[in-house]
Amino acid sequence: MAKLDVDENQSTAMRFDVRSIPSILFFKDGKHVDTAVGAVPKAQLVEKIERLLG
Repeated sequence: MAKLDVDENQSTAMRFDVRSIPSILFFKDGKHVDTAVGAVPKAQLVEKIERLLG
């Protein structure tokens, strides 16, 4: 888990196409595999995490 200030790290935000705040990026085996944008309900985040771990 990491937090990134997109104003101070614009190149990283551009690399992962972050256009809205908040954005949660999911990585698996070092690769970006999914993104959740906006205020996402806890149940939806849990489902994404379980799917990616499974």
